[in-house]
Amino acid sequence: MELEESERQTGVEALSAAVARVKEEIGKVIVGQDAMIELLLAAIIADGHVLIEGVPGVAKTLTAKLLARCIDVPFSRIQFTPDLMPSDVIGTSVFNPQAGSFSFKRGPIFSNVVLIDEINRSPAKTQAALFEVMEEKQITYDGITYTMEAPFLVLATQNPIEQEGTYRLPEAQLDRFMFKIEVKYPSLEEEVLILQHTNEGKTTDLSNVQVVLTAGQIKDLRNIASHLHIEEKVLRYIAELIFETRNNKSLFLGGSPRASVAVLKASKAVAAMNGREFVTPDDVKRVLSPVLRHRIILTPEKEMEGSTADDIIDSIVKKIEVPR
Repeated sequence: MELEESERQTGVEALSAAVARVKEEIGKVIVGQDAMIELLLAAIIADGHVLIEGVPGVAKTLTAKLLARCIDVPFSRIQFTPDLMPSDVIGTSVFNPQAGSFSFKRGPIFSNVVLIDEINRSPAKTQAALFEVMEEKQITYDGITYTMEAPFLVLATQNPIEQEGTYRLPEAQLDRFMFKIEVKYPSLEEEVLILQHTNEGKTTDLSNVQVVLTAGQIKDLRNIASHLHIEEKVLRYIAELIFETRNNKSLFLGGSPRASVAVLKASKAVAAMNGREFVTPDDVKRVLSPVLRHRIILTPEKEMEGSTADDIIDSIVKKIEVPR
């Protein structure tokens, strides 16, 4: 049901205020990384999963843990390793001697916020265990379907540098992540602040981080964002950007309709986070690279030239006319 304009305005103000409070709580421990935090919050509001890529020591795992701490929902962490089995993730059947039958023991994936550390450390059969639960928010085991409780969010980290003992994520799994966030090194000033906080013991004391959101509040925020106004010409702008990835000579694989939907949802989330009741082309451009960079594949020639996915996305943005 469409929200009234006054309801939408009040809702957007509440959403923007809630986002500001979460940022404030995370900022008690984390210095910088504003782009990562903003996209993580957008993913929560847009109901999407996130792949976080960065070298060791840039607070990928810590930020994910702090985000979970700000939400009053169950949290679990799974360390992916080469010997991890699918049953270690989703659960397994356990024999009950008293009842004389088997019962399903739920695995750590049965949580609201699931942090998967080094997702590319496990082989394909374990990674495949995430396919159904990430897309359909459910698990089917032995013919029985178990539905995940909302909100359900997977935050996965991976190291782009260390390749020994890792397994490349298949395209089908990558496509289930709404965003791929590339975490950069902090600036010099931010690094000085990190050292000051470490010297004062602030980086290890997580007890000061307070709960900001409940599961019910997240549901309300998602409803507010989903009802934001978006003009037909902006919808067409999204479609044209994704369509261009399928016809670009620099790309071997372009974005699917799932990418278009992800851009739409993420654009609404970003607009609401910034206190607006409508989506602008700038919102679309803000989320385009995080949505597309793990979904497109460059041609071998472009890879040999040293081009990146972000380079090609930037060229597509420059090529497609921005609606007025």
